[in-house]
Amino acid sequence: MFTQIGEIAEPIPVVLPETKCDALYQLFKSNPNLEGVAVTGKNGISLMMRTRFFQQIGTQYGYNLYMGRPVKLLMNVNALVVDYAEQITDVSVAAMEREEADLYDLVLVTSGDRFHGAVSIRRLLLAVADVRAEMAIFMNPLTGLPGNRIIDDRLVQMLPQDQFSVLYIDLDQFKSYNDSYGFKMGDELIQATASLLREHFGGPEAFLGHIGGDDFIAILGHHEYMRVCEEVISRFEKMKRSFYNDQDWRNQYVMGEGRSGLNRPIPLVSVSIAVVTNLKQRYEDINQIINEATRVKKSCKSIIGSIICANDMNAEKVT
Repeated sequence: MFTQIGEIAEPIPVVLPETKCDALYQLFKSNPNLEGVAVTGKNGISLMMRTRFFQQIGTQYGYNLYMGRPVKLLMNVNALVVDYAEQITDVSVAAMEREEADLYDLVLVTSGDRFHGAVSIRRLLLAVADVRAEMAIFMNPLTGLPGNRIIDDRLVQMLPQDQFSVLYIDLDQFKSYNDSYGFKMGDELIQATASLLREHFGGPEAFLGHIGGDDFIAILGHHEYMRVCEEVISRFEKMKRSFYNDQDWRNQYVMGEGRSGLNRPIPLVSVSIAVVTNLKQRYEDINQIINEATRVKKSCKSIIGSIICANDMNAEKVT
């Protein structure tokens, strides 16, 4: 399954801003299916669409006015230019948010500082349909979030990035909650948690997945994770009040079976966020990240209450 926009980009001709319009006219005439060309110069990458070109030279004086002059007079300097690694679904949103006059323009794709190719709107929409159909198979049925197959793909795509933070988010004492309130309420708590996480990790700059049960994962393309983690925990602590009866909330515990098999007070559900970044350590494969996350999660589990633990800091208890 293609997920990155660069994977579906196709080559198109490249010209300079000083290229004369009569040369471009011959190029379009000799390639009837050519939708547009990229125009690369010192000011970046622009676009000359076939339809716009012929609309301009087809006016009353357009042919005589432009044919001997450079294409820079007609090109679109505000074309949508995206990086190879951007997600197809994210690019489709950006493409559909363009002005109506530009809605069917090619999307230009770069790789590093080089022009890579272009994607037509038709090809983009077909790819989005394929991605969504494929993703539906691998979505978690309870929350509708991406499941393990997609999570693994995202982790692999993340590895080459200069900066990333992987957040493993799970609910402590969730089994005791299920035992006390039943699976239906437990499912509702997981769904409410997923909705809360979507609010903080639902944008194009982040990824949110559901590993299974009460375990979630979020991926950020930077190291500034602390603020959003604190917000998630603060919101969760307020939200969970509606999932307890008055007595359990006053007590701040439920009665449940401990490891010894005896009935004892067990703390209310809380959130642990184990964070792995590449700030101080580099990773060659996702297994190294998973192993590091497992180590960090043990630190979280050793402390009662909602907490943030990371491999680049000491544990920070929020509640």
